Amino acid sequence: MYRVLLVEDEEIIRRGIRHSIPWEDYGCSVVGEAGDGEEGIRMIAELHPDIVITDINMPVMDGLVMLSETKLKYDYAAIILTGYSEFEYAKEAIRYGVSGYVLKPLNMKEMKEVLEQAVLECKNISYLRRRNQEEAELKNISLLETDKEYQDPVVRNVLEYIAGNYMNKIVLSDLAGELHYSERYIGQRFQKAVGTTVIEYLNRYRIQKALALIREGTVPLSEIGWEVGIGEYKYFNHVFKKYMGCSAKEYQQMTG
Repeated sequence: MYRVLLVEDEEIIRRGIRHSIPWEDYGCSVVGEAGDGEEGIRMIAELHPDIVITDINMPVMDGLVMLSETKLKYDYAAIILTGYSEFEYAKEAIRYGVSGYVLKPLNMKEMKEVLEQAVLECKNISYLRRRNQEEAELKNISLLETDKEYQDPVVRNVLEYIAGNYMNKIVLSDLAGELHYSERYIGQRFQKAVGTTVIEYLNRYRIQKALALIREGTVPLSEIGWEVGIGEYKYFNHVFKKYMGCSAKEYQQMTG
């Protein structure tokens, strides 16, 4: 349900709006009423409505000032009520991104039509919020436990080797030759401490580096696989999709 706040100094008009519209048919419910702009600001901060229906001309604080102080911060859909003598103010309100306006005396058919527009705007706002949240999560995603410290010197040596050589081809025999332990011994120690295999960690490390390169935008997608040691683009994209659930190009579009 979209939450609706009514801000109007004339109680009879507020009551008429509240009881003349089948709110549930529009997926809405009225959560509060205010008699002036100052009270409206307090209730917007308290109730976080999705839609605010407000008069322009009110005592204490008018509707336009209330909109200017809250619309951007709380990101709601706004409908203004106005008389013919205030029509210039109605046009000014368009600058604040109102969904529409209804002239007094109120025509409930027009009110319902404007409410439909406001509900559509709410849907768009919800979509953009979800998209922004998803983009933020994608940008901050971590495939590695970067804040974890390992006491095992063998594990620390493996991690250091990967950090210094991930862009090159690495197989377990390389680590065995570098650390002078058997592949089996290294694998067992690593999996016990880190909870995953050396190769799995290496893939995650490489994809983490690829994410940073994609966000920076300085290396073409076709070259990133080579930059992080995975190889040609088709195989890189296969590995990328395994860990990220989307292609490298899709990630670029979502975070660019």
